Amino acid sequence: MSKVFGFSGGDDFCPGGSIYSNPKEASFFLSLGHEVDVYFPPRKRSRISAPIVFNGEWFEQMQKTSIEALPDECLFEIFRRLPVGKERSACASVSKRWLMLLSNICKNEICSNKNTLLEESEKEGDDEEFGGEGYLSRSLEGKKATDVRLAAIAVGTASRGGLGKLSIRGSNMDRGVTTLGLKAVAHGCPSLKALSLWNVATIGDEGLIEIANGCQKLEKLDLCKCSSISDKALVAVAKNCPNLTELSLESCPNIGNEGLQAIGKFCSNLRSISIKDCAGVGDQGIAGLFSSTSLVLTKVKLQALTVSDLSLAVIGHYGKTVTDLVLNFLPNVSERGFWVMGNSNGLQKLKSLTIASCRGVTDIGLEAVGKGCPNLKSVHLHKCAFLSDNGLISFTKAASSLESLQLEECHRITQCGFFGVLFNCGTKLKALSLVSCYGINDLNLVLSPVSPCESLRSLSIRNCPGFGNGTLSVLGKLCPQIQHIELSGLDGVTDAGFLPLVESSEAGLVKVNLSGCINLTDKVVSSLVNLHGWTLENLNLDGCKNIGDASLMAIAENCSLLCDLDVSKCAITDAGIAALAQAKQLNLQILSLSGCTSVSDRSLPALRKLGHTLLGLNIKHCNAISSSTVDMLVELLWRCDILS
Repeated sequence: MSKVFGFSGGDDFCPGGSIYSNPKEASFFLSLGHEVDVYFPPRKRSRISAPIVFNGEWFEQMQKTSIEALPDECLFEIFRRLPVGKERSACASVSKRWLMLLSNICKNEICSNKNTLLEESEKEGDDEEFGGEGYLSRSLEGKKATDVRLAAIAVGTASRGGLGKLSIRGSNMDRGVTTLGLKAVAHGCPSLKALSLWNVATIGDEGLIEIANGCQKLEKLDLCKCSSISDKALVAVAKNCPNLTELSLESCPNIGNEGLQAIGKFCSNLRSISIKDCAGVGDQGIAGLFSSTSLVLTKVKLQALTVSDLSLAVIGHYGKTVTDLVLNFLPNVSERGFWVMGNSNGLQKLKSLTIASCRGVTDIGLEAVGKGCPNLKSVHLHKCAFLSDNGLISFTKAASSLESLQLEECHRITQCGFFGVLFNCGTKLKALSLVSCYGINDLNLVLSPVSPCESLRSLSIRNCPGFGNGTLSVLGKLCPQIQHIELSGLDGVTDAGFLPLVESSEAGLVKVNLSGCINLTDKVVSSLVNLHGWTLENLNLDGCKNIGDASLMAIAENCSLLCDLDVSKCAITDAGIAALAQAKQLNLQILSLSGCTSVSDRSLPALRKLGHTLLGLNIKHCNAISSSTVDMLVELLWRCDILS
């Protein structure tokens, strides 16, 4: 809207005459042409005391006279002279343009002033001028992962100890993280030591190359589902980040042999590498990685790769420093690969071995590995379909240092192989675990007198339906020093089979898990706590539907050290809870009553009393406990985490 304001009269509006001594000077401030719909008498001075209506064109002209009218080059020169700290952060909050300009100033582009640095050091303590030591961690997930947030992180952390760890998981679909965001981090966070990128398809080689050039202190790099990152970026990281110690690559189809060869050549400090489902990685990449004379790898994980026997031969020959090795789902590796890896005698320092879903694990191959790895202490074999009792027994004979063995879904292992392990590892084996091994059948074996397995402390049998009373009764005689027992989901175990194991334990049971053993009764629990109540700390009876209040009464009388008790889905009533509450020496910290439908509101006083020591209480699916009682428990047991 265009209006004309006319002022006639005296000097009451603007006394004192013109603001300019020379009338021509007025034209430098305001041009009275067609662009402005405001009229001022030539000899009157206006008061800025009332709103005046301007049109858009005049306002745009006024904006041009502000600092925003300066080009980026000029603002850059101003910003790089700002002291690190509040001033820089304050400028970054003005606008997105200023934020992005500040975030792209490198350390070597900042103009240092001695006086300024002294003042900043007094304000910020011992922090460095720019970047700090990398004390801070930041994580962006989903919609929060944007370039603007990364730029803000780069500017804001510079004077507060420096960014040390950055994790980006997922990305904003509309304004996701791009090269611009990583460039800001590269310029503003030279102290970055750990970078994790998960499922960020919008980041390509250029962004990671910026990180490699600007963050040369990088020690840990984790790339998962980064389809736009290729060997080009990994080569840049290898050449510019000599301190790299951990590298993890998963589902990165464009990363292959060239990148791994560069890592092996330039990253002499690399200690741990994990490669999973990278279609471009083959034998050449693994060979280039391991054949480097300067590399000192200790932890190696290869999963879902198309490598062949050659890669295992290279590992067996050059892996002289490897202590932990994981080989999962290598479909092209045959028996020959494992045989060569073992007979190469290069894995002398190997202590932990995990093999899963590898068809090449046969009796001959595993025996060779046992002979070639004399210091092997922990072994986990999962889905080894061609491994039989003979191979397992031969392996345990050869692996004389074995302390822990876990067999999972190895269905050709029978009761003979199970006891063969105990006979051959009687002096050092401390932990034995069988999970879902359907070849185990409860046969009535007659064993000749043998020396007991004095070293075994932990026994775990989970979801092996053929495991029953006969095997347990023999175990009781063979393993008198067991302290941790887990018998989970064994329908065939009854009181008659479990009692001999309890009675033969000499060291005192500490942790007992009988979850899912539906045929055990109160008789077992009473015997257990009478004999081992002085050592028992954890007891899990989840799903033992025949165990009821009698067990809780026995626990209350005998278990002074018990801190974790799970009686979920048992036949527990209010009387059992009351018995627990009346115990004089019981100091329970965790109590689970989930699914105990007979526990009602009447247990409130008992639960309140138990709450003096409880830190966790699970009353989910206890339908007889009302919501009002739950609210009271939450209020009364304020130190306890309650699940309801």
